[in-house]
Amino acid sequence: MVDVGGVRLAYQVSGPPDAPPLVLLHAMGENAADWATVGPTLARSRRVYALDLRGHGRSDWPGDYSLELMQADVLRFLNALGLDSVDLIGHSMGGIVAYLLAQDCPQRVSRLVLEDVPIPPPRKRTTPTRPDGTLAFDWEMVLAVRRQIDVPDPRWLQRLSRINAKTLVLGGGPNSHVSQDGVAELARCIPGARAATIPVGHLIHHAAPEAFGEAVSAFLEERLRPAHRS
Repeated sequence: MVDVGGVRLAYQVSGPPDAPPLVLLHAMGENAADWATVGPTLARSRRVYALDLRGHGRSDWPGDYSLELMQADVLRFLNALGLDSVDLIGHSMGGIVAYLLAQDCPQRVSRLVLEDVPIPPPRKRTTPTRPDGTLAFDWEMVLAVRRQIDVPDPRWLQRLSRINAKTLVLGGGPNSHVSQDGVAELARCIPGARAATIPVGHLIHHAAPEAFGEAVSAFLEERLRPAHRS
């Protein structure tokens, strides 16, 4: 646990202590354990920090929620642990938090991987139905974040051009409920972003952990290879 300005965030850490840091941000309703299928692969060459975002899992459920507050929490997490520049992977909602951080603090993100994250077009506002039983996340968080996703801040789109992290945008293909046109458009809006598809649906790192791990590891390792000299 780490205090990030009055909110405690839980996280899991793995990998060599002296390896480059990699931060993982989960989707809505998930938590750090969601990365268990690919965590060991990523931790071979990275010091991996998998967070529970506010309102999720073992982190605090403060009742005050927005994607910008989650972004601020992640930045304070980096500061608290002395992580100056990190590689960052975000899935779905976590991908929005990740690109907001990369927009506003470009010097803090070296490499960015966005897993099945679409560009944020306005859509008809809906009210989700609460699942039965005990939840591992705060339902008030779902309502607050869904309102933002339904009517996104136009500055999110405008600031995508400010991202200077090397970026990989992964789409889940036609079986994903997320618009793949929106995923492709997101890649076009980020300068120099690379796009790839692993056609297994929205939960890429669950449905195809080997393919996800190989694609992401290859992308992250590129900067560690010495430049070719003729």
